[in-house]
Amino acid sequence: MLERKLKFEGLTFALLTISDRSYRGERDDLSGPELKVFVEKNGGRVVETAVLPDEKEAIRQKLMELCDGDESPEIVLTTGGTGLSPRDVTPEATLEVVEKEVPGLAEAMRAESLKKTPMAMLSRAVCGVRNQTLIVNLPGSRRGALENLEVVAPVLGHAVEVIRGKISDCRQSAHLHHRHQGEKKP
Repeated sequence: MLERKLKFEGLTFALLTISDRSYRGERDDLSGPELKVFVEKNGGRVVETAVLPDEKEAIRQKLMELCDGDESPEIVLTTGGTGLSPRDVTPEATLEVVEKEVPGLAEAMRAESLKKTPMAMLSRAVCGVRNQTLIVNLPGSRRGALENLEVVAPVLGHAVEVIRGKISDCRQSAHLHHRHQGEKKP
């Protein structure tokens, strides 16, 4: 029988909504709660949520706080602040804290989003690693955030395994996560 693993089984997440209006209480945060439901429905555990203003230093400080602690989440998802408005600074804050960029994740999200809207070309989302935490910038809209997370979801478990030193090559992960019918566990 084909063994099915939930997309985020066992992974820990922090979710950061970046929005001036949500931070000031002028608009409900729709993306953060939807992402939380999606993560938990797929076996992940959300260890922290926060709503921050579109201020580079506040975003930078929160990312460092999350990634530098003893109990750092394996993945930090940000939603919002990736567009072209003058206050959209999430990518800049992220780039200031990551030690390694992971451009393939952002490229995949944009490529898939382009199939739905030409506005995807305007996304400046970035992804990278600080210490042993993967940071993924998602769009601010509920639908965009969920669609983009679904694009990268299949590789997040593998990324975390590599970042945390649990495996050293893709073949190990592919074997562990995609056992075929009739195969025995290693």
